Amino acid sequence: MVRRTLAIVAIMITAILLQSTVFSQIRLLGAKPELMYLVVIVLAVIEGPSEGAAVGFAGGMFQDFFLNQPKGITALTLTLLGYTVGLARQYIVSPSPLLPTTMVAGATFAGVLFYETVSFLLGTLEVAPVFFLRTAVFSALYTALLTPLVYPLLRRVFEGSRRRRVVRF
Repeated sequence: MVRRTLAIVAIMITAILLQSTVFSQIRLLGAKPELMYLVVIVLAVIEGPSEGAAVGFAGGMFQDFFLNQPKGITALTLTLLGYTVGLARQYIVSPSPLLPTTMVAGATFAGVLFYETVSFLLGTLEVAPVFFLRTAVFSALYTALLTPLVYPLLRRVFEGSRRRRVVRF
């Protein structure tokens, strides 16, 4: 259990550091990838809704405090995203290798749109609605492009840190 928690914390710290340093400079048509969204979505696809929601909340609060954003909006977004993706994955039986990429693209689009809508309603974001859609589309595409590179690594870490049931005779 401790090994799994440490692995998830290390992945979240790495995602935040990469997002705030490397990927803040490398933009795709003005949008940056959402690495914490990617981590939460991949975990929810692999582990299910309860693990996705828990890691989504922790990752969202960590991102809010580390990047000095309004507190709680990212946590709410990632909690809902992790739970929803985990629920949706239970009903998808396709073994397609494109499944994680399409799930990341769709969920990131919905998550960014939800985050920007809540931020706009709370008065912390003042931009045109067309900008919402543009940012959501390009962030989703950018994050989806990173998925084939990151998914195998995250899957190996998440599955390798699971508890193994030992049966002795």
